Amino acid sequence: MSGRQAHLVGVAGVGMNPLAQALLAAGWHVTGSDRYLDTGHELAVVPKLRRAGVRLCPQDGSGIGPDTDTVVVSSAIEADNPDLAAARRHGVQVLHRAKMLARLLEGKQCVAVTGTSGKTTVTGLVGFLLEQLGEDPTVVNGGVVVNWESGEAVGNFRAGRSGRWVIEADESDRSLLSFEPEWAIITNISADHFALADTEALFAAFAERVRRGVVGPPDDSSPWRGFRPELSAGGSRFRYRGQRFRVPLLGRHNAENALHAVRLCERLGHPLERVAAALEGFRGIRRRLDVAGSAGGVTVVDDYAHNPAKIEAAWQAVAPFHQRVHAAWRPHGFGPLAKMLEALKALFRRMGEQCAGLYVLPVYYAGGTADASVTSEMLVRDLAGEGVPIELAADYGALVRRIAARARPGDVVLCMGARDPDLPALARQIVDAVQRRRADG
Repeated sequence: MSGRQAHLVGVAGVGMNPLAQALLAAGWHVTGSDRYLDTGHELAVVPKLRRAGVRLCPQDGSGIGPDTDTVVVSSAIEADNPDLAAARRHGVQVLHRAKMLARLLEGKQCVAVTGTSGKTTVTGLVGFLLEQLGEDPTVVNGGVVVNWESGEAVGNFRAGRSGRWVIEADESDRSLLSFEPEWAIITNISADHFALADTEALFAAFAERVRRGVVGPPDDSSPWRGFRPELSAGGSRFRYRGQRFRVPLLGRHNAENALHAVRLCERLGHPLERVAAALEGFRGIRRRLDVAGSAGGVTVVDDYAHNPAKIEAAWQAVAPFHQRVHAAWRPHGFGPLAKMLEALKALFRRMGEQCAGLYVLPVYYAGGTADASVTSEMLVRDLAGEGVPIELAADYGALVRRIAARARPGDVVLCMGARDPDLPALARQIVDAVQRRRADG
């Protein structure tokens, strides 16, 4: 495959840019486009992709020509996208990103991590642990591993020299069925993108494609019986097969994530005491309970939580260790908001009883076709009518001002949401605003 040219549509996205890096490492020439960049915004990942060798083009079809071998898309790309139209004109094959990654995996020993929640963290954990244990894996992840992030490296891809690959496999578009891994982890199974029965059937179908073994559902559930990690403001501790593990990540859900990774390493033959020692050095994933900073005794945490289960897990992870919680969330699409509406209402009713502030931003809209009949305004209006202390934040500026005015020492601000590339900047803006307010007296 060396020397061939691939064009990635939406190259700056969290699922596409690690694939771009993997293709570069495999010897491909890579071009890419992203409609967010065409609006004049430049994400932090873009300069790193350019320096790595990705040539960025407008998303108008100009990046595709007779020399392009493959155009790579995600499930979010509409059929009338200009790059796809150009691919049709030039007779260039179009592949889903999972199919492209599956090609790179041919002949490799693959560990695929999937599940409704936690798969990005577990992929990072497994990749980091295997690196520390000497396996030198290649890792393709949807999130940035803090240990691997640098001024040059994005941190969501690691090029290894062995035949071991660790990848995150997505269930939201059923593309996990593109893979036939040697080993797999299924972190958990719950209704999210599909009804529960359909989700269970999907993961069962995936498990049948795994050649050697699956850790997690529908595997033996015995490791979870009596699983009671000791939680603290610095992470958690648990015992497994007599070995004590310390997890430097907040929340019970991260203790569960760590146990999945530990069990996979055990299945691969690594001594548990060495796995435990390696785990101590893991620094987490960007936007997964990621502390953006502290000011005036107020801590601001940025998290990718975008569905009720993940929002609740993030909330429960930080709440016990702070006096009050200010929770802000941005829905990542009109369709997901409509699908989750009733579950969100139930969760926000519970959170409203305990949070100092509960704020919802307008739905993030990245363009394309969408049924916008269910909105953030409707969600807030319905809950506020029931007496839930929830507010609509019209934009980032309004949210920053509101939280800076209300937060006090000992509080935590939890910023949550997916897809919107400006969310990490929001968390930092809140830190700066709280600092300015404290300085002004």
